[in-house]
Amino acid sequence: MDVLVTGGAGFIGSHITHRLVSLGHRVTVIDNESTGLRSNVPAEVRYIRGDVTNPDDLDKAFEERPDAVIHIAGQVSIIRAFSNPVGDLRTNVEGTVNVLQQCVERGVKRLLYASSMSAYGNAETVPTPEDTPCSPVSYYGVTKYAGERYVHLTAARPDLPGGLAVTSFRMYNVYGPRQAVDNPYQGVLGIFLGNIIRGEPIRIYGDGKQTRDFVFIDDVVDAWVGALDNPASHGKIFNLGSGRQTSISELADLALGALGRTRADHPVLYHPERPGEQRSVQADVAYAGSVLGWTPRTRLEQGLAETVRWALRENGRENGQDSSEDSGQANGMAERAVA
Repeated sequence: MDVLVTGGAGFIGSHITHRLVSLGHRVTVIDNESTGLRSNVPAEVRYIRGDVTNPDDLDKAFEERPDAVIHIAGQVSIIRAFSNPVGDLRTNVEGTVNVLQQCVERGVKRLLYASSMSAYGNAETVPTPEDTPCSPVSYYGVTKYAGERYVHLTAARPDLPGGLAVTSFRMYNVYGPRQAVDNPYQGVLGIFLGNIIRGEPIRIYGDGKQTRDFVFIDDVVDAWVGALDNPASHGKIFNLGSGRQTSISELADLALGALGRTRADHPVLYHPERPGEQRSVQADVAYAGSVLGWTPRTRLEQGLAETVRWALRENGRENGQDSSEDSGQANGMAERAVA
């Protein structure tokens, strides 16, 4: 298939792009490089540096009329959404509408959309199934849910010749290699690992008892790619999580242990809770299992070990350290994380 991946140079998008290429698909990537890196994208991919909020950039991306669109591009920070709600709205809603408009005009038949568990807000039911009413408590959650509704309402339009088959994935806390360890607004595990590697305090906002559901990137990619040409997924919304709760304090301890540290030799500081934070988060993944045959395979400890190996290799290269020495250090710490 010819597949367009928006945000394909970022953390999740680049992993999906690599998998698609490995399976023989022809891929175009558009990314504004606000958080993504061109170096994350395979050389054989057609690459456009552009923004989904810019119709001219999307014209270039869609000019070869893809068979399918994987729409990952988005503003992903809850805190930045509060400090710049207009920017959040433009990227996550206007950008999604622009992508949909291109699909309609070009006759694209397939779209997969990156939604978010933040759409649920503080759900009464935990683990949370997909039929739970959505009541987001953050601006970010509002925009991701709005984008999701635009996607499914567009697919329901009776005036589209041939129709548009859509699938949305409400992703939980995705982590793994290529997740930024130097971006204080993106991915709590990456933030914690970066803090430890640089010798900075870990900062927890709230009492640390709030929980998240951490799902490994390879498992997430399995679901996206598996649904691409699967008619059973058409028109449906799926949770992508591990089905396990982990408190933020527990995560801090796991990250410290993976890097050979403890709270006795590395500070963990607690600060007042920030707006838009969900309290208890855990995915019910039974629906994805029954429809897609998908189950998360990677335990947090296993995925954390792999992420630590990657983070230490990357940090070693940035600091000019010997790669073989750094690789040995990474493997030793990763083995301790699994143990």
